[in-house]
Amino acid sequence: MPEQHGILADVGWRSGRSALIGRSRELDRLTEVLDAAAAGQAGVALLGGDAGIGKTRMIAELAERAASAGFAVLIGQCAELGDVLPYLPLADALRSARGELRAALDARPVLGRLLPGGTDPGMESTSGLTQQQLFGSVLGFLSAQPVLLVLEDLHWADQSTRDLLVFLSRMLQTERVCLVGTYRTDDLHRRHPLRRVLAELNRLPSVTSVELGPLDRHEMTDYLAALGGTDPRVMGEVVDRAEGNPFYAEELLEAASDGSSMTEGLAGLLLSRTELLSDPAQQVLRGAAVAGRRADHDLLQRASGLEDLAFEEAMREIVSRGLLQPDGDYGYAFRHALLQEAVYNDLLPGERTRMHGEFARLLTARGGSAAELAHHYLAGHDLPEALAASVEAGRRAERLGAPAEAHRHFDRALGLWDRVPDAEDRAGIDHVSLAVRSATAAADSGDNHRAISQLRRLPPSAEINERLSYILTDLDDEQGAIAAAHAAVEAAPDGPVLARALATYARSLQWSERHDEVEAMAGRALETARASGAADAETSALITLAALAALADDIPRAKELLACATAESSGNLAVDLRAIFTQARVQYENGDLAEAAVSADRGLRLAYDSGLKWSTFGTDLRFLRLLVHYVAGEWEAAEKVASGFAVRVGTPAEALLSSFALFVEVARGLPVVEERLSWLEPFCQRDPLVNAMTRGLAAEHALWHGEAEVALEHARAAIEGLPVNDPAAIRLSSTALWALAELGRPGEADAFLERARTPAAIGPGSVRRGPLGPEGLAWLARAEAEWHRARGRLDVAAWRAVVEAFDFGFVYEVARSRHRLAEALLAAGDRAGAQQEWGLAVEAAASLRAEPLGAALAELGRRARFSAPPSTVGEEPVPVSARSAPARPVPARSAPGRAAPLTAREREVLALVAEGLPNREIGERLFIAQKTVSVHVSNILSKLGVASRTQAAAVAHRDDLL
Repeated sequence: MPEQHGILADVGWRSGRSALIGRSRELDRLTEVLDAAAAGQAGVALLGGDAGIGKTRMIAELAERAASAGFAVLIGQCAELGDVLPYLPLADALRSARGELRAALDARPVLGRLLPGGTDPGMESTSGLTQQQLFGSVLGFLSAQPVLLVLEDLHWADQSTRDLLVFLSRMLQTERVCLVGTYRTDDLHRRHPLRRVLAELNRLPSVTSVELGPLDRHEMTDYLAALGGTDPRVMGEVVDRAEGNPFYAEELLEAASDGSSMTEGLAGLLLSRTELLSDPAQQVLRGAAVAGRRADHDLLQRASGLEDLAFEEAMREIVSRGLLQPDGDYGYAFRHALLQEAVYNDLLPGERTRMHGEFARLLTARGGSAAELAHHYLAGHDLPEALAASVEAGRRAERLGAPAEAHRHFDRALGLWDRVPDAEDRAGIDHVSLAVRSATAAADSGDNHRAISQLRRLPPSAEINERLSYILTDLDDEQGAIAAAHAAVEAAPDGPVLARALATYARSLQWSERHDEVEAMAGRALETARASGAADAETSALITLAALAALADDIPRAKELLACATAESSGNLAVDLRAIFTQARVQYENGDLAEAAVSADRGLRLAYDSGLKWSTFGTDLRFLRLLVHYVAGEWEAAEKVASGFAVRVGTPAEALLSSFALFVEVARGLPVVEERLSWLEPFCQRDPLVNAMTRGLAAEHALWHGEAEVALEHARAAIEGLPVNDPAAIRLSSTALWALAELGRPGEADAFLERARTPAAIGPGSVRRGPLGPEGLAWLARAEAEWHRARGRLDVAAWRAVVEAFDFGFVYEVARSRHRLAEALLAAGDRAGAQQEWGLAVEAAASLRAEPLGAALAELGRRARFSAPPSTVGEEPVPVSARSAPARPVPARSAPGRAAPLTAREREVLALVAEGLPNREIGERLFIAQKTVSVHVSNILSKLGVASRTQAAAVAHRDDLL
């Protein structure tokens, strides 16, 4: 048993809690959030109130209810150390993880680093990227089982903890997690950083805000009675003076019981209780106040200078009076933060300086955290040691993924630099390099303007200008970025520094009017990087060259370069993810869906394994994977991915991700569409891409519901927000033409068709664009066909061209196009051909569960009196893929022995069919949905002209198709 427990046994310390009185309404609101989390709807509660109003008591009651409901309860506290300790409340909470949660914690090393004795991450890495890893790991950790996570005293939280709170509040959705944060309202001055966070979070519907006000006179009287008050006169005086504050009331009642005066304010009242202690006990309590809200037993004894027996006597006295209470297995905590603040503020300046110095010395001997050392050394006026500890604390914060705190520590060291004679020796780094790291940390924390300001104050060098250019490019300061990159290249010595400067220069020029210089610049960067072994610069240069090749329609060259870029790790996770994403994007845009799926899955595995699911490229890979599923007709998988994209968004990045979910949700007519659109609408004015995605799909949604005028306004607004050369305008223009056709208004048709044609010829800057990818060409064909329809003509040839253009694998758009082709054929008198196309579209719509399209096809079938298409083909159920079914009317089966060419994916499926595998196992082997396998099998049977899987296998062996 730890020694302190023996002390407590002797003094009879009261471990019971005070009664919870007058808080039933507030507790019910917190319990509602907890109950919703138990049902699978994660929620956040923000509990505010003045110091001493009862927030901790409320949390204790909620924790009891959570534990009885099967929740793991994790509680962490912030500390008043100038927010220098990153993720302190998270680290505090993680210590109590047990069972499944402990296993989940052990499986995430980036979280283990926060714990005492945690493995140091070793090599320094980009703090912003590490933060993304940590945030993703926390989200995964909380998914292990039902969890109540409480972060107390957020008014003292560091910026990284505040960022984590915002992240979790936005990203927690169906996890069984109740997240509660507490804060003091009386500490939130006008410029307090938590005010902005609270304002942001309170706009989220998943956040419940609860504020504890003063208890009324009746409630206060009941509370005092529950504490043992019996004298009506004393209780009445306490009620008058406490002003509804339970902690103040408890202290007043205690003072009255001890015979002390009740005329002091709260601070004086708290100090009057400490003055009843013996001199050694007061000495220990003052030491505990310098240590902070919590104090380690051994550290506190050493700081006090007392021998074992004297220290034990002092602790018995302190604990018996309820000033300190046990904390964990081997430490103490003040009963309330107000008590610690009162004792600390009562210290004389010299006394305070001396005691901070003593704690710094003891923590140094024990290997304490650099952040704590920096705090104590600075408060102890030991500037040389404070500088050294601040630099080390910044390095540690970088490795933990706390860029804001790293910047703060580095900035503090820079502020001390001129006051320490041997600063460079103490810091282990020169002034310029430290300033660059400070600026980089500022940029990683999102404060790009601060980073630029710092870099511009430094003597110009290649490294500084390269960093400056990179940040300016992210801020869309094209000319500033180009100028800084040019200066970096001019100043860089031959080697890795020059390679990175050249790669950054090429990046800054890529979308400028000087784009003609990019290839030569990137080529030089590649050559220099390979000669100097700068793997990250080499990969970056390869990505730039591949993007140029793809833009020039040299897809084989682009694929070759990207294969090199992704062959092995560059040592920089962000660059590696960018390379894999670019590879998957080029494959997708070229219509190579199977290849794109493999690349995207590879990138997602890297993102998930490294905890970067929520990083920029981790997010990009997820929406690209959704698009591949969507285009390939794997809609169950697409909807599953889309369901993970938050509906209730609060940032442009979240809004962009959310807008991609609309593809499958609009096409399926899901109820969530209206809610998602309402949350995205405010961001349409702030981000052109969000505007194009959201309004374009809102237009399609409106058209499916017969609101063509609304659709036209959405499409027009989306197009107006795009540059003239943006290919997204092609699809949007075709949607606008669809609306015009429904409205019977051909007047604007020519303008929209011309708007669709422009991006096909004009590329970025002044460059002429090569041919569009297959999807772009298909949308251009759709725009041409819709133009005819808007002018009152149902052109069979135009719609047949659209079907053929989308036949690169876009299952849904082929089906949509067959719908229009069937209408055109029917109008042209080709009833048999119309029914053939209609039947294929009906089967595709049914297999996709594309309800709006299915309803439109049903209406066409009713008007044309078509018979229902067969639901089975041979042994295989329904769906016939829009991809491989013929565009022209042909017999339902090809003659045996005259098989149409099979696609690469169909050959893969056929090989597994020949092995005798069912659709489910084929889907697992090929990582595609079971329904998609069914579509492929139907296509194979049709192409081979056979009626069963057995016959297909026989033909495959006979004709050497395997």
